[in-house]
Amino acid sequence: MRNRLCLRSIPVVWRAALPLMMLVLPALAAAADDAARLAAIDRLMQPYDGDVPGASLLVLKDGRALVRRGYGRADLESGTAAGADTNYRLASVSKQFTAAAVLLLAQDGALSIDDPVRRWLPSLPAVADAITLRHLLAHTSGVLDYEDLMGASWQGQIRDAGVLALLEREGRLYFPPGTTYRYSNSGYALLALVVERASGLDFPAFLRSRIFAPLGMRDSLAYVAGGPDVPHRAWGYSQTAQGWERTDQNAYSAVLGDGGLYSSIDDLARWDAAWYDGRLFDAATRALALGRQVQVAGEPEATWYGFGWRIAEDRQWHNGESIGFRNSLVRWPRQHLTVVLLSNRNDPTPYDTARAIGALFLDEVSPAPR
Repeated sequence: MRNRLCLRSIPVVWRAALPLMMLVLPALAAAADDAARLAAIDRLMQPYDGDVPGASLLVLKDGRALVRRGYGRADLESGTAAGADTNYRLASVSKQFTAAAVLLLAQDGALSIDDPVRRWLPSLPAVADAITLRHLLAHTSGVLDYEDLMGASWQGQIRDAGVLALLEREGRLYFPPGTTYRYSNSGYALLALVVERASGLDFPAFLRSRIFAPLGMRDSLAYVAGGPDVPHRAWGYSQTAQGWERTDQNAYSAVLGDGGLYSSIDDLARWDAAWYDGRLFDAATRALALGRQVQVAGEPEATWYGFGWRIAEDRQWHNGESIGFRNSLVRWPRQHLTVVLLSNRNDPTPYDTARAIGALFLDEVSPAPR
Protein backbone atom coordinates (compact mmCIF):
# COMPACT_ATOMS: atom_id res chain seq x y z
CA MET A 1 0.00 0.00 0.00
CA ARG A 2 2.92 2.35 0.50
CA ASN A 3 3.46 2.77 -3.24
CA ARG A 4 -0.14 3.69 -4.00
CA LEU A 5 -1.02 7.34 -4.50
CA CYS A 6 -3.23 8.55 -1.65
CA LEU A 7 -5.02 11.88 -2.13
CA ARG A 8 -4.93 12.49 1.63
CA SER A 9 -1.13 12.52 1.43
CA ILE A 10 -1.16 15.36 -1.12
CA PRO A 11 -1.21 18.89 0.25
CA VAL A 12 -4.57 20.63 -0.07
CA VAL A 13 -3.22 23.27 -2.46
CA TRP A 14 -1.88 20.53 -4.75
CA ARG A 15 -5.18 18.63 -4.62
CA ALA A 16 -6.96 21.74 -5.85
CA ALA A 17 -4.55 21.97 -8.79
CA LEU A 18 -4.94 18.31 -9.86
CA PRO A 19 -7.77 18.90 -12.40
CA LEU A 20 -5.71 21.60 -14.10
CA MET A 21 -2.61 19.40 -14.07
CA MET A 22 -4.57 16.56 -15.68
CA LEU A 23 -5.34 18.92 -18.54
CA VAL A 24 -1.91 20.50 -18.83
CA LEU A 25 0.25 17.37 -18.68
CA PRO A 26 -1.22 15.72 -21.81
CA ALA A 27 -0.89 19.02 -23.64
CA LEU A 28 2.77 19.25 -22.62
CA ALA A 29 3.34 15.67 -23.75
CA ALA A 30 1.68 16.40 -27.09
CA ALA A 31 3.81 19.51 -27.52
CA ALA A 32 6.94 17.47 -26.81
CA ASP A 33 5.83 14.88 -29.40
CA ASP A 34 5.24 17.64 -31.95
CA ALA A 35 8.65 19.16 -31.28
CA ALA A 36 10.31 15.76 -31.67
CA ARG A 37 8.49 15.17 -34.98
CA LEU A 38 9.48 18.58 -36.32
CA ALA A 39 13.11 18.00 -35.34
CA ALA A 40 13.04 14.62 -37.10
CA ILE A 41 11.49 16.22 -40.20
CA ASP A 42 14.15 18.92 -40.29
CA ARG A 43 16.84 16.22 -40.15
CA LEU A 44 15.23 14.38 -43.06
CA MET A 45 14.91 17.62 -45.04
CA GLN A 46 18.40 18.92 -44.23
CA PRO A 47 19.80 18.12 -47.74
CA TYR A 48 17.27 20.57 -49.21
CA ASP A 49 18.04 23.40 -46.81
CA GLY A 50 20.31 26.37 -47.41
CA ASP A 51 21.54 27.95 -50.63
CA VAL A 52 20.69 24.93 -52.79
CA PRO A 53 17.75 23.84 -54.96
CA GLY A 54 15.08 23.17 -52.41
CA ALA A 55 11.72 21.61 -51.69
CA SER A 56 8.29 22.35 -50.33
CA LEU A 57 6.75 19.99 -47.79
CA LEU A 58 3.15 19.51 -46.72
CA VAL A 59 1.80 17.11 -44.10
CA LEU A 60 -2.00 16.95 -43.89
CA LYS A 61 -3.87 15.13 -41.14
CA ASP A 62 -7.66 15.12 -41.12
CA GLY A 63 -7.60 17.96 -43.62
CA ARG A 64 -5.39 20.17 -41.43
CA ALA A 65 -1.85 21.20 -42.35
CA LEU A 66 0.49 19.99 -39.59
CA VAL A 67 3.61 20.93 -41.60
CA ARG A 68 3.62 23.48 -44.43
CA ARG A 69 6.95 24.99 -45.33
CA GLY A 70 9.73 25.40 -47.84
CA TYR A 71 13.41 24.55 -47.70
CA GLY A 72 16.23 25.96 -49.81
CA ARG A 73 15.79 27.95 -53.00
CA ALA A 74 13.18 27.98 -55.76
CA ASP A 75 15.54 30.08 -57.88
CA LEU A 76 19.27 30.01 -57.18
CA GLU A 77 20.08 32.93 -59.47
CA SER A 78 17.71 35.34 -57.72
CA GLY A 79 18.01 33.73 -54.29
CA THR A 80 14.22 33.25 -54.07
CA ALA A 81 13.32 30.93 -51.21
CA ALA A 82 11.04 27.94 -51.70
CA GLY A 83 7.72 28.26 -49.91
CA ALA A 84 4.21 26.90 -49.63
CA ASP A 85 3.11 28.79 -52.75
CA THR A 86 6.09 27.79 -54.92
CA ASN A 87 4.98 26.07 -58.12
CA TYR A 88 6.98 23.03 -59.24
CA ARG A 89 6.78 21.06 -62.44
CA LEU A 90 4.86 18.00 -61.22
CA ALA A 91 6.31 15.63 -63.85
CA SER A 92 4.42 12.32 -63.65
CA VAL A 93 2.31 13.42 -60.68
CA SER A 94 0.50 15.21 -63.55
CA LYS A 95 -0.93 11.84 -64.60
CA GLN A 96 -3.43 12.04 -61.73
CA PHE A 97 -4.94 15.11 -63.39
CA THR A 98 -4.92 13.67 -66.91
CA ALA A 99 -6.70 10.56 -65.65
CA ALA A 100 -9.14 12.72 -63.68
CA ALA A 101 -9.94 14.73 -66.81
CA VAL A 102 -10.85 11.54 -68.71
CA LEU A 103 -12.90 10.27 -65.77
CA LEU A 104 -14.79 13.56 -65.50
CA LEU A 105 -15.75 13.26 -69.17
CA ALA A 106 -16.84 9.67 -68.55
CA GLN A 107 -18.85 10.86 -65.56
CA ASP A 108 -20.48 13.44 -67.87
CA GLY A 109 -21.32 10.75 -70.42
CA ALA A 110 -19.14 12.44 -73.06
CA LEU A 111 -17.04 9.30 -73.48
CA SER A 112 -16.57 5.82 -72.03
CA ILE A 113 -13.28 4.55 -70.65
CA ASP A 114 -13.93 1.43 -72.72
CA ASP A 115 -14.05 3.44 -75.95
CA PRO A 116 -11.47 2.34 -78.51
CA VAL A 117 -8.80 5.00 -78.63
CA ARG A 118 -9.25 5.15 -82.42
CA ARG A 119 -12.77 6.47 -81.90
CA TRP A 120 -11.12 9.69 -80.74
CA LEU A 121 -7.76 9.45 -82.50
CA PRO A 122 -8.59 7.72 -85.81
CA SER A 123 -5.21 8.55 -87.33
CA LEU A 124 -3.58 5.88 -85.17
CA PRO A 125 -2.66 2.78 -87.22
CA ALA A 126 -4.80 -0.35 -87.32
CA VAL A 127 -2.48 -2.03 -84.81
CA ALA A 128 -4.17 0.17 -82.18
CA ASP A 129 -7.65 -1.18 -82.94
CA ALA A 130 -7.86 -3.17 -79.69
CA ILE A 131 -6.56 -0.36 -77.44
CA THR A 132 -9.17 1.27 -75.21
CA LEU A 133 -8.95 4.34 -73.01
CA ARG A 134 -8.96 1.97 -70.03
CA HIS A 135 -5.74 0.39 -71.35
CA LEU A 136 -4.12 3.80 -71.68
CA LEU A 137 -5.18 4.84 -68.18
CA ALA A 138 -3.76 1.67 -66.60
CA HIS A 139 -0.57 1.44 -68.70
CA THR A 140 -1.67 -1.81 -70.34
CA SER A 141 -1.94 -0.53 -73.94
CA GLY A 142 1.41 -1.69 -75.31
CA VAL A 143 1.98 1.60 -77.19
CA LEU A 144 5.60 2.44 -77.89
CA ASP A 145 7.55 4.97 -75.82
CA TYR A 146 7.78 8.24 -77.71
CA GLU A 147 11.13 8.99 -76.09
CA ASP A 148 12.62 5.98 -77.92
CA LEU A 149 11.04 6.99 -81.24
CA MET A 150 12.37 10.56 -81.24
CA GLY A 151 16.03 9.69 -81.71
CA ALA A 152 19.11 11.65 -80.67
CA SER A 153 18.80 14.13 -83.55
CA TRP A 154 15.39 15.48 -82.48
CA GLN A 155 15.30 19.27 -82.62
CA GLY A 156 13.32 21.39 -80.16
CA GLN A 157 10.53 20.13 -77.90
CA ILE A 158 7.92 17.55 -78.74
CA ARG A 159 4.27 18.15 -77.77
CA ASP A 160 1.34 15.81 -77.27
CA ALA A 161 0.33 16.11 -80.93
CA GLY A 162 3.89 15.24 -81.88
CA VAL A 163 3.63 12.04 -79.85
CA LEU A 164 0.54 11.11 -81.87
CA ALA A 165 2.40 11.87 -85.11
CA LEU A 166 5.21 9.51 -84.11
CA LEU A 167 2.81 6.70 -83.20
CA GLU A 168 0.86 7.13 -86.45
CA ARG A 169 3.94 5.76 -88.26
CA GLU A 170 4.35 2.68 -86.07
CA GLY A 171 2.74 -0.63 -87.00
CA ARG A 172 3.75 -2.45 -83.83
CA LEU A 173 3.08 -2.60 -80.09
CA TYR A 174 5.14 -3.91 -77.20
CA PHE A 175 2.43 -6.49 -76.41
CA PRO A 176 -1.25 -7.17 -77.13
CA PRO A 177 -3.40 -4.62 -75.30
CA GLY A 178 -4.57 -5.65 -71.85
CA THR A 179 -2.11 -8.53 -71.41
CA THR A 180 0.46 -6.89 -69.13
CA TYR A 181 1.61 -3.65 -67.51
CA ARG A 182 4.26 -1.33 -68.90
CA TYR A 183 4.47 2.28 -67.73
CA SER A 184 3.75 4.54 -70.69
CA ASN A 185 4.23 8.27 -71.08
CA SER A 186 2.95 7.93 -74.64
CA GLY A 187 -0.39 6.64 -73.38
CA TYR A 188 -0.98 9.70 -71.21
CA ALA A 189 -0.03 12.08 -74.04
CA LEU A 190 -2.73 10.37 -76.12
CA LEU A 191 -5.22 10.74 -73.26
CA ALA A 192 -4.64 14.51 -73.17
CA LEU A 193 -5.52 14.63 -76.88
CA VAL A 194 -8.65 12.53 -76.24
CA VAL A 195 -9.73 15.07 -73.59
CA GLU A 196 -9.41 17.82 -76.20
CA ARG A 197 -11.39 15.91 -78.84
CA ALA A 198 -14.16 14.88 -76.45
CA SER A 199 -14.53 18.23 -74.68
CA GLY A 200 -13.87 20.73 -77.46
CA LEU A 201 -11.42 22.55 -75.18
CA ASP A 202 -7.65 22.56 -75.27
CA PHE A 203 -6.15 20.52 -72.45
CA PRO A 204 -4.98 23.48 -70.29
CA ALA A 205 -8.42 25.11 -70.58
CA PHE A 206 -10.22 21.90 -69.62
CA LEU A 207 -8.08 21.44 -66.52
CA ARG A 208 -8.56 25.08 -65.58
CA SER A 209 -12.35 25.04 -65.97
CA ARG A 210 -13.15 21.57 -64.63
CA ILE A 211 -10.52 20.95 -61.93
CA PHE A 212 -8.39 23.93 -60.95
CA ALA A 213 -11.10 26.61 -60.76
CA PRO A 214 -13.72 24.48 -58.94
CA LEU A 215 -11.15 23.45 -56.32
CA GLY A 216 -9.62 26.91 -55.90
CA MET A 217 -6.25 25.77 -57.29
CA ARG A 218 -5.58 29.28 -58.52
CA ASP A 219 -1.89 28.95 -59.32
CA SER A 220 -1.92 25.50 -60.95
CA LEU A 221 -1.71 25.15 -64.73
CA ALA A 222 -0.63 23.04 -67.66
CA TYR A 223 2.30 25.10 -68.85
CA VAL A 224 2.62 26.00 -72.52
CA ALA A 225 5.51 28.21 -73.67
CA GLY A 226 4.09 31.52 -74.82
CA GLY A 227 0.99 31.08 -72.67
CA PRO A 228 0.39 32.22 -69.09
CA ASP A 229 3.52 32.34 -66.95
CA VAL A 230 3.92 29.99 -64.01
CA PRO A 231 3.41 32.10 -60.86
CA HIS A 232 5.94 31.66 -58.04
CA ARG A 233 7.89 29.34 -60.32
CA ALA A 234 10.58 26.95 -59.14
CA TRP A 235 13.34 26.41 -61.68
CA GLY A 236 14.84 22.95 -62.08
CA TYR A 237 18.49 22.16 -61.43
CA SER A 238 20.93 19.27 -61.79
CA GLN A 239 24.11 18.76 -59.80
CA THR A 240 27.33 18.65 -61.79
CA ALA A 241 31.01 18.55 -60.88
CA GLN A 242 30.97 22.36 -61.05
CA GLY A 243 27.91 22.74 -58.82
CA TRP A 244 24.21 23.24 -59.49
CA GLU A 245 23.29 23.90 -63.11
CA ARG A 246 19.85 25.09 -64.23
CA THR A 247 18.27 22.24 -66.24
CA ASP A 248 14.65 23.27 -66.31
CA GLN A 249 13.52 21.95 -69.71
CA ASN A 250 14.46 19.28 -72.21
CA ALA A 251 12.99 17.84 -75.40
CA TYR A 252 10.18 16.07 -73.48
CA SER A 253 9.12 18.92 -71.17
CA ALA A 254 6.39 20.36 -73.43
CA VAL A 255 4.27 17.17 -73.39
CA LEU A 256 1.35 18.00 -71.10
CA GLY A 257 -0.55 14.77 -70.56
CA ASP A 258 2.32 12.80 -69.06
CA GLY A 259 4.01 15.47 -66.97
CA GLY A 260 3.53 19.12 -67.96
CA LEU A 261 1.56 20.48 -65.00
CA TYR A 262 2.78 22.93 -62.36
CA SER A 263 1.36 23.17 -58.86
CA SER A 264 2.20 24.02 -55.26
CA ILE A 265 1.71 22.23 -51.97
CA ASP A 266 -1.06 24.70 -51.10
CA ASP A 267 -2.97 23.83 -54.27
CA LEU A 268 -2.29 20.11 -53.82
CA ALA A 269 -3.88 20.32 -50.38
CA ARG A 270 -7.08 21.31 -52.19
CA TRP A 271 -6.59 18.44 -54.65
CA ASP A 272 -6.17 15.98 -51.80
CA ALA A 273 -9.38 17.17 -50.15
CA ALA A 274 -11.34 16.47 -53.34
CA TRP A 275 -10.66 12.73 -52.98
CA TYR A 276 -12.64 12.63 -49.74
CA ASP A 277 -15.84 14.37 -50.92
CA GLY A 278 -18.09 14.77 -53.95
CA ARG A 279 -16.99 18.15 -55.24
CA LEU A 280 -15.48 16.71 -58.41
CA PHE A 281 -16.08 12.99 -58.53
CA ASP A 282 -18.93 10.71 -57.62
CA ALA A 283 -18.20 7.61 -55.56
CA ALA A 284 -18.03 5.34 -58.61
CA THR A 285 -15.45 7.57 -60.29
CA ARG A 286 -13.28 7.71 -57.17
CA ALA A 287 -13.47 3.92 -56.91
CA LEU A 288 -12.29 3.58 -60.53
CA ALA A 289 -9.36 5.96 -60.12
CA LEU A 290 -8.19 4.41 -56.86
CA GLY A 291 -9.05 0.81 -57.70
CA ARG A 292 -6.55 -1.97 -58.32
CA GLN A 293 -6.69 -2.01 -62.11
CA VAL A 294 -3.48 -3.96 -62.80
CA GLN A 295 -0.69 -5.38 -60.67
CA VAL A 296 2.74 -3.83 -61.15
CA ALA A 297 5.47 -6.44 -61.46
CA GLY A 298 8.93 -6.06 -59.98
CA GLU A 299 7.97 -3.87 -57.01
CA PRO A 300 9.42 -4.60 -53.53
CA GLU A 301 5.86 -4.90 -52.18
CA ALA A 302 2.49 -5.77 -53.67
CA THR A 303 1.57 -2.75 -55.82
CA TRP A 304 -1.19 -2.06 -58.29
CA TYR A 305 -1.84 0.78 -60.69
CA GLY A 306 -5.16 2.57 -60.64
CA PHE A 307 -5.84 5.45 -63.02
CA GLY A 308 -3.04 7.92 -62.30
CA TRP A 309 -2.29 6.38 -58.89
CA ARG A 310 -0.12 3.60 -57.53
CA ILE A 311 -1.95 1.55 -54.93
CA ALA A 312 -0.48 -0.46 -52.05
CA GLU A 313 -2.23 -2.14 -49.14
CA ASP A 314 -2.20 0.96 -46.93
CA ARG A 315 -1.50 3.92 -49.22
CA GLN A 316 -1.89 5.60 -52.58
CA TRP A 317 0.88 7.57 -54.25
CA HIS A 318 2.63 8.73 -57.38
CA ASN A 319 6.13 9.99 -58.03
CA GLY A 320 7.23 12.48 -60.64
CA GLU A 321 10.65 12.64 -62.26
CA SER A 322 11.71 14.97 -65.05
CA ILE A 323 14.82 16.97 -65.75
CA GLY A 324 15.42 19.21 -62.73
CA PHE A 325 12.43 18.01 -60.67
CA ARG A 326 11.64 15.12 -58.31
CA ASN A 327 8.27 14.87 -56.52
CA SER A 328 6.16 12.54 -54.41
CA LEU A 329 2.56 12.67 -53.24
CA VAL A 330 1.70 9.92 -50.74
CA ARG A 331 -1.70 9.34 -49.10
CA TRP A 332 -2.68 7.02 -46.25
CA PRO A 333 -6.46 7.30 -46.72
CA ARG A 334 -7.51 5.17 -43.74
CA GLN A 335 -5.56 7.51 -41.45
CA HIS A 336 -6.58 10.60 -43.46
CA LEU A 337 -2.88 11.48 -43.77
CA THR A 338 -1.10 12.91 -46.81
CA VAL A 339 2.51 13.94 -47.39
CA VAL A 340 3.45 16.03 -50.43
CA LEU A 341 7.13 16.66 -51.16
CA LEU A 342 8.05 18.67 -54.27
CA SER A 343 11.65 19.49 -55.20
CA ASN A 344 13.48 21.34 -57.97
CA ARG A 345 16.53 19.14 -58.34
CA ASN A 346 17.45 16.06 -60.33
CA ASP A 347 18.04 13.74 -57.37
CA PRO A 348 16.86 12.00 -55.26
CA THR A 349 13.27 10.95 -55.83
CA PRO A 350 11.79 11.89 -52.45
CA TYR A 351 9.38 8.96 -52.06
CA ASP A 352 11.34 7.30 -49.24
CA THR A 353 11.71 10.64 -47.45
CA ALA A 354 7.98 11.31 -47.81
CA ARG A 355 7.23 7.86 -46.37
CA ALA A 356 9.64 8.42 -43.51
CA ILE A 357 7.92 11.70 -42.70
CA GLY A 358 4.53 10.03 -42.89
CA ALA A 359 5.73 7.29 -40.55
CA LEU A 360 6.30 9.91 -37.87
CA PHE A 361 2.54 10.37 -37.77
CA LEU A 362 1.65 6.67 -38.04
CA ASP A 363 2.14 3.58 -35.93
CA GLU A 364 4.71 2.05 -38.25
CA VAL A 365 8.46 1.68 -38.56
CA SER A 366 10.01 4.50 -40.54
CA PRO A 367 11.75 3.32 -43.73
CA ALA A 368 15.28 4.66 -44.06
CA PRO A 369 15.47 7.19 -46.91
CA ARG A 370 17.81 6.28 -49.74
